[in-house]
Parts: sequence; structure tokens; C-alpha cells
Amino acid sequence: MVHVSRGGDGPLLVLLHGLGATGSVWRGAAETWPGSWLAVDLPGHGRSAPLERYSFESLAAAVAPVAPAGPVAVLGHSLGGVVALELAGGRFGVDVRAAGAVGVKLRWTPEELSRAAALAAKPARVLPTREEAEGWAAKLAGVPLPDGVVEAPGGWRAALDPAAFGVGAPDVDGLLAAARCPVVLAAGAEDRMCPPEHLLAADPGGIVLPGVGHNAHVEQPASIKPVLERLHHALVA
Repeated sequence: MVHVSRGGDGPLLVLLHGLGATGSVWRGAAETWPGSWLAVDLPGHGRSAPLERYSFESLAAAVAPVAPAGPVAVLGHSLGGVVALELAGGRFGVDVRAAGAVGVKLRWTPEELSRAAALAAKPARVLPTREEAEGWAAKLAGVPLPDGVVEAPGGWRAALDPAAFGVGAPDVDGLLAAARCPVVLAAGAEDRMCPPEHLLAADPGGIVLPGVGHNAHVEQPASIKPVLERLHHALVA
């Protein structure tokens, strides 16, 4: 089961959050989209069921059935941005007319991949109180996440399956080449996970969002307006 929330009316934008987060992080940004929106809790996050194995492809395959029939735009952040690019390739049966990816980490060192694999192998951390679990969930997601915890035997834990850390590094160049629709890449000017020089090396037409870091859509929801404008234009053209 993949949990979604939705709102608005008109051209549809599918919203995909980053690792450790939930669909709720898009609330502010969704209100600026001139149409309807559907925010997904990715598998293993929030109120969505876990997967047996996590990959960018398996996440895209799980998200595809909840996307309504008809043309859509897809916007993802970080991990969700890679899933958006997977959907843009057309392999999963979603009629994606425009795809956006904000804050995707484009360069990975062996040490970073090793740390991620180690996190994926660990069991979920159970804490005695909800407040402590919310703090831990916020650390994992990089943003406050009041809906990102669940009760567990002995206390509370983040509503994140740690195995999701094992997705590995994305082949962004390959995904861009395979995309069947216009793609918009963007990152905050202060994003240390996707610094502007990495973004513009991957896509000279990428959008650098001034005054924000990795979680631009949460820090300043209005900062991603240029991304939304490009997606909307491509969707309704």
C-alpha cells in the first residue's frame, strides 16, 4: 500500500519526497501549484508499506499505480527526484509530460556509499518517547517531521524502513538521456549535497535557487516557483 494525500483542481502534479521524509513536506509548495496535486509517501516511509528490496526502479514501480490516468507532471526532492526521473522514462506506464528533480545528490564517494549501506543494514532505532523519536526522524529527513514516527514495541521509532538507505547512487546521466519529456533539474544555492557546480555540470540549464539549501521546498516553499512554472508550462502546452 502506498499512501497519498491530494488537493486542488486542474492539471495534476505528483510530488515525491526525499529519503526519510513524508509527503507532508510538500504542503507549502503544493499550495503554489496552479492545479491539483498528489503527494506520495514513498514505500517504507510514513504510512506506506515497506518493500522487500529498495532500488530507484522498485520505488518508481510502486508509485506508478497511484498516479491517475492522463497526463501529469512529477516533481521529486533528492531520492524522490531520482524516482521522478525514473517515471519520466516511460517504463512504468505513467503519462509524464514534465519531470522535475530538486536537490538530487549527483556525486557519491565510496565512503558515502559504504555509510549508506551500513545504515541500511541496521534495525530501526526505537526510542522511549514520541518526542525523542520525532527528533531522530527530523535528523534522518533533514526537516521537522511530526507525522514521521510510529509506535513500536518498547517505544517509538521513525516511520522509515532503514533498508531504504541501500538504494545506491543514481545514474542521472542515463536517466536524463532516457527521459521522454522535458526535465527540470534544480538545487538550492546553499545545498551541500548538490552544490550548484555539480548541478550545472550535469545540466547547464539547471535552476539554482537563491537563498536556500537542500530542502528548498520546506525552507522557503516559494523558492521553487521557477521549477513549478516550467513544469506547468510543459504540462499544459
